[in-house]
Amino acid sequence: MADKIAHTAEGVPEDAMRRLAELKPGSPGSIFTSDLSVNEFLLVKEAGFRPLGLVLGSSIYHVGLQVARWGKSQELDVLSQAMYHARELAMSRMEAEADALGADGIVGVRLEVEFKEFGADVAEFIAIGTAVKDDGSGQHGEVTWRNNKNQPFTSDLSGQDFWTLIRAGYAPLGMVMGSCVYHIAHQRFGAALGNIGKNVELEQFTQALYDARELAMARMQAEAEALHAEGIVGVQLRNHSHTWGSHTTEFFALGTAVRPLRPDHQIQRPTMVLSLD
Repeated sequence: MADKIAHTAEGVPEDAMRRLAELKPGSPGSIFTSDLSVNEFLLVKEAGFRPLGLVLGSSIYHVGLQVARWGKSQELDVLSQAMYHARELAMSRMEAEADALGADGIVGVRLEVEFKEFGADVAEFIAIGTAVKDDGSGQHGEVTWRNNKNQPFTSDLSGQDFWTLIRAGYAPLGMVMGSCVYHIAHQRFGAALGNIGKNVELEQFTQALYDARELAMARMQAEAEALHAEGIVGVQLRNHSHTWGSHTTEFFALGTAVRPLRPDHQIQRPTMVLSLD
């Protein structure tokens, strides 16, 4: 029988904690790991941060069942909560790994979902990025990089966009997200038959998709407000049917909440772009 994997209180395996201990600056033979491209790595360094190591969080989650009415458009809140909570578990474990490295933040974060062969309702949620720390050069002045929850910042911006953001005088606070799993009502047979050969808006479908997107966006915005952000940059609005069929889909809003580095901040246009050409 295989040994049971031991975990820390945050759900991070002990093997991962041992790997992170070897990555800590000053550890014998320590080297950083990163999934940043060469361009991104150099731009992050130019922005005043040094990579510490690749950090990740994972959660294999059983997504529950919720039955929708055939002819009614409605949010499936059980599924919405499951999809959000599973991602939150993965994100918190990634942040715990960064915290163990003493990182100020995590850049280039990817948040992915993959439904497994274990069953149609079992999915793995993965968060992965590169933990970074202020290089101590003093180019940023006295800046506290952790957010108001005392967590390392997280950002899904590219290395190029991260460099531009810092140079313009803004700091990332954290990735913010909102999820909404929505069932779109089926069109009744008579209505579908009457639309044959016509150019006509399907108002029922339009309204359902509009409502679902608005719910996801509002939840993302609420997370940014909780971080006391000035705004959200790099917003993506994705939709996935996953394994639920054509009339049930997830709308997922994701972006990076930001704040000015200083209260008297005025945007300064970056004057340098690093090129390897």
